[in-house]
Amino acid sequence: MIRLVTAPFAWLMRLFYSLTGSYGVALILFTLAVKLVMLPFQMKSKKSMVRMGRLADKQKELEKKYANNKMKYQEELQKLYTEEGINPMGGCLWSMIPLPIMIFLYYIIRMPITHFMRLSDTAYEEVKTLALSMGHTIGNVGYEQIGMTRFISEHWSSFEGKFDGLLNVNFDFLGLDLTAVPMDFIKNFEATWPVIGVLAIPVISGALSYLMTKVTSSSNGQQQQQASMKGIMLMMPLMSVYIGFILPAALGVYWLANSIFSILQEATLGKYFNKKIQAEEDEREAKRAAARQLRMEEAKRQALEEKEHPKPKKKLPPKQPEKKKNPTNEAGRVGERPYARGRSYVADRYDEN
Repeated sequence: MIRLVTAPFAWLMRLFYSLTGSYGVALILFTLAVKLVMLPFQMKSKKSMVRMGRLADKQKELEKKYANNKMKYQEELQKLYTEEGINPMGGCLWSMIPLPIMIFLYYIIRMPITHFMRLSDTAYEEVKTLALSMGHTIGNVGYEQIGMTRFISEHWSSFEGKFDGLLNVNFDFLGLDLTAVPMDFIKNFEATWPVIGVLAIPVISGALSYLMTKVTSSSNGQQQQQASMKGIMLMMPLMSVYIGFILPAALGVYWLANSIFSILQEATLGKYFNKKIQAEEDEREAKRAAARQLRMEEAKRQALEEKEHPKPKKKLPPKQPEKKKNPTNEAGRVGERPYARGRSYVADRYDEN
Protein backbone atom coordinates (compact mmCIF):
# COMPACT_ATOMS: atom_id res chain seq x y z
CA MET A 1 0.00 0.00 0.00
CA ILE A 2 2.82 2.42 0.90
CA ARG A 3 4.55 1.73 -2.42
CA LEU A 4 1.31 2.33 -4.30
CA VAL A 5 0.74 5.68 -2.59
CA THR A 6 4.33 6.87 -2.91
CA ALA A 7 4.67 5.80 -6.56
CA PRO A 8 3.63 9.16 -8.15
CA PHE A 9 5.79 11.12 -5.70
CA ALA A 10 8.79 8.87 -6.37
CA TRP A 11 8.29 9.23 -10.13
CA LEU A 12 8.24 13.01 -9.80
CA MET A 13 11.37 12.99 -7.64
CA ARG A 14 13.21 10.77 -10.15
CA LEU A 15 12.15 13.07 -12.99
CA PHE A 16 13.56 16.17 -11.31
CA TYR A 17 16.71 14.32 -10.22
CA SER A 18 17.34 13.11 -13.78
CA LEU A 19 16.90 16.68 -15.06
CA THR A 20 19.08 18.42 -12.48
CA GLY A 21 21.44 15.76 -11.14
CA SER A 22 21.02 17.28 -7.66
CA TYR A 23 18.97 15.64 -4.93
CA GLY A 24 18.48 18.95 -3.12
CA VAL A 25 17.30 20.79 -6.24
CA ALA A 26 15.00 17.87 -7.03
CA LEU A 27 13.44 18.23 -3.56
CA ILE A 28 12.86 21.97 -4.08
CA LEU A 29 11.32 21.44 -7.52
CA PHE A 30 9.19 18.61 -6.11
CA THR A 31 7.87 20.96 -3.41
CA LEU A 32 7.11 23.65 -5.98
CA ALA A 33 5.28 21.17 -8.23
CA VAL A 34 3.09 20.01 -5.33
CA LYS A 35 2.28 23.63 -4.43
CA LEU A 36 1.27 24.39 -8.02
CA VAL A 37 -0.97 21.30 -8.22
CA MET A 38 -2.69 22.25 -4.96
CA LEU A 39 -2.95 25.96 -5.82
CA PRO A 40 -6.58 25.93 -7.13
CA PHE A 41 -7.79 24.23 -3.95
CA GLN A 42 -5.73 26.48 -1.71
CA MET A 43 -7.04 29.57 -3.51
CA LYS A 44 -10.60 28.54 -2.62
CA SER A 45 -9.52 27.88 0.96
CA LYS A 46 -7.69 31.21 1.17
CA LYS A 47 -10.73 33.13 -0.06
CA SER A 48 -12.83 31.49 2.66
CA MET A 49 -10.23 32.34 5.32
CA VAL A 50 -10.04 35.98 4.19
CA ARG A 51 -13.84 36.24 4.38
CA MET A 52 -13.75 34.83 7.90
CA GLY A 53 -11.11 37.35 8.90
CA ARG A 54 -13.21 40.23 7.59
CA LEU A 55 -16.16 39.00 9.69
CA ALA A 56 -14.19 39.24 12.93
CA ASP A 57 -16.01 42.41 14.06
CA LYS A 58 -19.45 40.88 13.42
CA GLN A 59 -18.39 37.75 15.25
CA LYS A 60 -17.35 39.79 18.29
CA GLU A 61 -20.74 41.53 18.26
CA LEU A 62 -22.45 38.14 18.33
CA GLU A 63 -20.22 37.04 21.21
CA LYS A 64 -21.25 40.07 23.26
CA LYS A 65 -24.93 39.77 22.32
CA TYR A 66 -25.17 36.05 23.19
CA ALA A 67 -22.57 35.88 25.92
CA ASN A 68 -24.96 33.93 28.16
CA ASN A 69 -26.39 31.68 25.44
CA LYS A 70 -23.68 29.66 23.72
CA MET A 71 -26.14 27.59 21.71
CA LYS A 72 -27.81 30.67 20.25
CA TYR A 73 -24.39 32.16 19.50
CA GLN A 74 -23.37 29.07 17.53
CA GLU A 75 -26.66 29.16 15.60
CA GLU A 76 -26.24 32.82 14.69
CA LEU A 77 -22.57 32.34 13.82
CA GLN A 78 -23.40 29.42 11.51
CA LYS A 79 -26.15 31.52 9.94
CA LEU A 80 -23.63 34.31 9.34
CA TYR A 81 -21.18 31.86 7.72
CA THR A 82 -23.95 30.50 5.48
CA GLU A 83 -24.98 33.99 4.35
CA GLU A 84 -21.38 34.82 3.48
CA GLY A 85 -20.71 31.46 1.79
CA ILE A 86 -17.94 30.47 4.24
CA ASN A 87 -16.79 26.98 5.20
CA PRO A 88 -14.94 27.32 8.56
CA MET A 89 -13.13 24.01 8.09
CA GLY A 90 -12.09 24.61 4.51
CA GLY A 91 -8.93 26.59 5.33
CA CYS A 92 -7.74 24.18 7.99
CA LEU A 93 -8.11 21.13 5.79
CA TRP A 94 -5.90 22.29 2.92
CA SER A 95 -3.28 23.78 5.24
CA MET A 96 -2.59 20.28 6.63
CA ILE A 97 -1.76 18.74 3.21
CA PRO A 98 2.06 19.28 3.42
CA LEU A 99 2.21 16.99 6.48
CA PRO A 100 0.98 13.74 4.81
CA ILE A 101 3.11 14.55 1.76
CA MET A 102 6.12 14.78 4.07
CA ILE A 103 5.23 11.33 5.46
CA PHE A 104 5.21 9.85 1.94
CA LEU A 105 8.43 11.66 1.14
CA TYR A 106 9.97 10.21 4.30
CA TYR A 107 9.51 6.68 2.94
CA ILE A 108 11.06 7.72 -0.38
CA ILE A 109 14.09 9.22 1.37
CA ARG A 110 14.47 6.47 4.00
CA MET A 111 14.19 3.63 1.47
CA PRO A 112 15.67 5.02 -1.75
CA ILE A 113 16.31 1.64 -3.37
CA THR A 114 12.79 0.17 -3.08
CA HIS A 115 10.81 3.46 -3.18
CA PHE A 116 12.87 6.06 -5.05
CA MET A 117 14.48 3.64 -7.55
CA ARG A 118 11.44 1.28 -7.44
CA LEU A 119 13.42 -1.98 -7.17
CA SER A 120 11.52 -5.06 -5.97
CA ASP A 121 12.26 -6.64 -2.59
CA THR A 122 13.92 -9.58 -4.38
CA ALA A 123 16.18 -7.26 -6.37
CA TYR A 124 17.06 -5.36 -3.21
CA GLU A 125 18.09 -8.56 -1.45
CA GLU A 126 20.41 -9.31 -4.38
CA VAL A 127 21.91 -5.81 -4.18
CA LYS A 128 22.31 -6.23 -0.43
CA THR A 129 24.03 -9.60 -0.81
CA LEU A 130 26.52 -8.14 -3.29
CA ALA A 131 27.22 -5.13 -1.06
CA LEU A 132 27.79 -7.30 2.02
CA SER A 133 30.14 -9.55 0.04
CA MET A 134 32.16 -6.45 -0.84
CA GLY A 135 32.62 -5.50 2.82
CA HIS A 136 29.63 -3.26 3.46
CA THR A 137 28.35 -3.27 7.04
CA ILE A 138 24.84 -2.31 8.10
CA GLY A 139 24.82 0.43 10.72
CA ASN A 140 21.47 2.03 11.57
CA VAL A 141 18.83 -0.58 10.70
CA GLY A 142 16.15 2.13 10.32
CA TYR A 143 18.20 3.78 7.55
CA GLU A 144 19.68 0.60 6.11
CA GLN A 145 18.89 1.52 2.48
CA ILE A 146 20.42 4.98 2.84
CA GLY A 147 23.71 3.45 3.96
CA MET A 148 23.45 0.93 1.15
CA THR A 149 22.89 3.73 -1.39
CA ARG A 150 26.01 5.54 -0.18
CA PHE A 151 28.04 2.35 -0.52
CA ILE A 152 26.69 1.76 -4.05
CA SER A 153 27.64 5.32 -5.03
CA GLU A 154 31.18 4.82 -3.73
CA HIS A 155 31.55 1.49 -5.62
CA TRP A 156 29.37 2.28 -8.60
CA SER A 157 31.58 0.45 -11.08
CA SER A 158 30.78 -2.85 -9.33
CA PHE A 159 27.00 -2.28 -9.49
CA GLU A 160 26.52 -0.44 -12.78
CA GLY A 161 24.35 -2.33 -15.28
CA LYS A 162 23.74 -5.34 -13.02
CA PHE A 163 20.32 -4.32 -11.69
CA ASP A 164 17.53 -2.67 -13.69
CA GLY A 165 16.54 0.69 -12.20
CA LEU A 166 19.50 1.00 -9.83
CA LEU A 167 20.80 4.60 -9.79
CA ASN A 168 24.00 6.27 -8.65
CA VAL A 169 22.34 8.80 -6.33
CA ASN A 170 24.35 11.68 -4.90
CA PHE A 171 22.72 13.02 -1.71
CA ASP A 172 25.09 15.99 -1.34
CA PHE A 173 23.59 19.48 -1.63
CA LEU A 174 25.64 22.66 -1.08
CA GLY A 175 28.24 20.54 0.67
CA LEU A 176 25.66 18.97 3.02
CA ASP A 177 24.74 15.29 3.31
CA LEU A 178 20.93 15.26 3.05
CA THR A 179 20.73 11.73 4.45
CA ALA A 180 22.31 12.84 7.73
CA VAL A 181 20.14 13.15 10.86
CA PRO A 182 20.89 16.46 12.67
CA MET A 183 20.44 14.85 16.10
CA ASP A 184 23.46 12.61 15.42
CA PHE A 185 25.62 15.69 14.86
CA ILE A 186 24.63 17.12 18.24
CA LYS A 187 26.12 14.07 19.89
CA ASN A 188 29.27 14.33 17.76
CA PHE A 189 29.52 18.06 17.08
CA GLU A 190 32.31 19.46 14.92
CA ALA A 191 32.66 23.10 13.91
CA THR A 192 32.59 22.35 10.20
CA TRP A 193 30.22 23.50 7.48
CA PRO A 194 28.72 20.02 6.80
CA VAL A 195 27.79 19.73 10.49
CA ILE A 196 26.74 23.35 11.12
CA GLY A 197 24.77 23.49 7.87
CA VAL A 198 22.78 20.32 8.67
CA LEU A 199 22.06 21.58 12.20
CA ALA A 200 20.91 24.94 10.81
CA ILE A 201 18.28 23.37 8.52
CA PRO A 202 15.69 22.53 11.25
CA VAL A 203 16.31 25.86 13.03
CA ILE A 204 15.75 27.90 9.85
CA SER A 205 12.78 25.69 9.00
CA GLY A 206 11.16 26.45 12.38
CA ALA A 207 11.77 30.18 12.01
CA LEU A 208 10.22 30.20 8.54
CA SER A 209 7.27 28.16 9.82
CA TYR A 210 6.62 30.80 12.49
CA LEU A 211 6.93 33.59 9.91
CA MET A 212 4.44 31.73 7.71
CA THR A 213 1.84 31.64 10.51
CA LYS A 214 2.28 35.41 11.04
CA VAL A 215 1.93 36.18 7.34
CA THR A 216 -1.09 33.88 7.05
CA SER A 217 -2.80 35.52 10.03
CA SER A 218 -2.07 39.02 8.75
CA SER A 219 -3.22 38.30 5.19
CA ASN A 220 -6.45 36.78 6.55
CA GLY A 221 -7.23 40.00 8.39
CA GLN A 222 -6.84 38.40 11.83
CA GLN A 223 -4.54 40.85 13.56
CA GLN A 224 -5.63 39.98 17.08
CA GLN A 225 -5.35 36.31 17.91
CA GLN A 226 -7.05 34.39 20.69
CA ALA A 227 -4.90 32.60 23.26
CA SER A 228 -5.62 29.21 21.66
CA MET A 229 -4.55 30.48 18.24
CA LYS A 230 -1.35 31.93 19.67
CA GLY A 231 -0.58 28.51 21.14
CA ILE A 232 -1.03 26.88 17.73
CA MET A 233 1.21 29.50 16.13
CA LEU A 234 4.00 28.51 18.54
CA MET A 235 3.31 24.78 18.43
CA MET A 236 3.72 24.40 14.66
CA PRO A 237 7.23 25.97 14.46
CA LEU A 238 8.39 23.98 17.50
CA MET A 239 7.09 20.80 15.89
CA SER A 240 8.96 21.71 12.70
CA VAL A 241 12.21 22.10 14.64
CA TYR A 242 11.70 18.79 16.47
CA ILE A 243 10.87 16.85 13.29
CA GLY A 244 13.82 18.46 11.51
CA PHE A 245 16.25 17.24 14.18
CA ILE A 246 15.12 13.61 14.36
CA LEU A 247 14.63 12.94 10.60
CA PRO A 248 17.05 13.10 7.64
CA ALA A 249 18.05 16.59 6.52
CA ALA A 250 16.32 16.04 3.15
CA LEU A 251 12.95 16.31 4.89
CA GLY A 252 14.11 19.54 6.51
CA VAL A 253 14.92 20.91 3.04
CA TYR A 254 11.42 19.98 1.88
CA TRP A 255 9.81 21.66 4.89
CA LEU A 256 12.03 24.72 4.49
CA ALA A 257 11.16 25.05 0.79
CA ASN A 258 7.48 24.50 1.55
CA SER A 259 7.55 27.32 4.13
CA ILE A 260 9.18 29.74 1.66
CA PHE A 261 6.67 28.97 -1.09
CA SER A 262 3.80 29.15 1.41
CA ILE A 263 4.88 32.58 2.65
CA LEU A 264 4.95 33.93 -0.90
CA GLN A 265 1.63 32.27 -1.68
CA GLU A 266 -0.14 33.54 1.46
CA ALA A 267 1.08 37.11 1.00
CA THR A 268 0.12 37.20 -2.69
CA LEU A 269 -3.26 35.51 -2.35
CA GLY A 270 -4.11 37.50 0.77
CA LYS A 271 -3.51 40.78 -1.01
CA TYR A 272 -5.43 39.61 -4.09
CA PHE A 273 -8.51 38.30 -2.24
CA ASN A 274 -8.69 41.22 0.19
CA LYS A 275 -8.79 43.58 -2.77
CA LYS A 276 -11.31 41.40 -4.64
CA ILE A 277 -13.63 40.88 -1.66
CA GLN A 278 -13.49 44.60 -0.83
CA ALA A 279 -14.59 45.36 -4.41
CA GLU A 280 -17.44 42.84 -4.10
CA GLU A 281 -18.57 44.35 -0.80
CA ASP A 282 -18.41 47.87 -2.25
CA GLU A 283 -20.49 46.73 -5.21
CA ARG A 284 -23.11 45.12 -2.95
CA GLU A 285 -23.23 48.21 -0.75
CA ALA A 286 -23.63 50.42 -3.82
CA LYS A 287 -26.56 48.27 -4.97
CA ARG A 288 -28.17 48.47 -1.53
CA ALA A 289 -27.70 52.25 -1.46
CA ALA A 290 -29.19 52.56 -4.96
CA ALA A 291 -32.19 50.43 -3.91
CA ARG A 292 -32.71 52.58 -0.79
CA GLN A 293 -32.47 55.75 -2.84
CA LEU A 294 -34.99 54.38 -5.33
CA ARG A 295 -37.46 53.53 -2.57
CA MET A 296 -37.07 56.99 -1.03
CA GLU A 297 -37.66 58.69 -4.39
CA GLU A 298 -40.73 56.52 -5.02
CA ALA A 299 -42.13 57.40 -1.60
CA LYS A 300 -41.55 61.13 -2.25
CA ARG A 301 -43.23 60.88 -5.65
CA GLN A 302 -46.29 59.18 -4.22
CA ALA A 303 -46.52 61.74 -1.41
CA LEU A 304 -46.33 64.61 -3.96
CA GLU A 305 -49.03 63.04 -6.14
CA GLU A 306 -51.34 62.62 -3.16
CA LYS A 307 -50.74 66.24 -2.22
CA GLU A 308 -51.47 67.57 -5.71
CA HIS A 309 -54.34 65.21 -6.44
CA PRO A 310 -55.89 64.27 -3.14
CA LYS A 311 -58.26 61.34 -3.32
CA PRO A 312 -61.91 62.14 -2.48
CA LYS A 313 -62.95 60.81 0.82
CA LYS A 314 -65.65 58.20 0.74
CA LYS A 315 -68.96 59.42 2.24
CA LEU A 316 -70.34 57.06 4.78
CA PRO A 317 -74.15 56.46 4.71
CA PRO A 318 -76.05 58.25 7.49
CA LYS A 319 -76.69 56.14 10.51
CA GLN A 320 -80.27 55.00 10.90
CA PRO A 321 -81.82 55.67 14.29
CA GLU A 322 -82.24 52.50 16.22
CA LYS A 323 -85.80 51.47 16.92
CA LYS A 324 -86.55 51.11 20.54
CA LYS A 325 -87.88 47.73 21.44
CA ASN A 326 -90.39 47.24 24.15
CA PRO A 327 -88.90 45.50 27.10
CA THR A 328 -89.74 41.86 27.30
CA ASN A 329 -91.23 42.21 30.74
CA GLU A 330 -93.77 44.84 29.53
CA ALA A 331 -94.76 42.98 26.36
CA GLY A 332 -95.50 39.84 28.33
CA ARG A 333 -97.07 41.46 31.39
CA VAL A 334 -100.38 40.22 32.61
CA GLY A 335 -101.55 42.04 35.66
CA GLU A 336 -98.81 41.89 38.25
CA ARG A 337 -96.95 39.13 36.41
CA PRO A 338 -94.32 40.70 34.01
CA TYR A 339 -93.44 37.49 32.09
CA ALA A 340 -96.81 35.72 32.20
CA ARG A 341 -97.67 36.12 28.49
CA GLY A 342 -95.89 33.67 26.18
CA ARG A 343 -95.91 33.05 22.46
CA SER A 344 -99.08 30.93 22.62
CA TYR A 345 -101.00 33.34 24.80
CA VAL A 346 -104.75 33.03 24.65
CA ALA A 347 -106.59 35.60 26.69
CA ASP A 348 -109.64 33.47 27.56
CA ARG A 349 -107.89 30.12 27.93
CA TYR A 350 -108.75 29.75 31.57
CA ASP A 351 -112.29 31.28 31.53
CA GLU A 352 -114.99 29.08 33.07
CA ASN A 353 -117.11 29.17 29.90
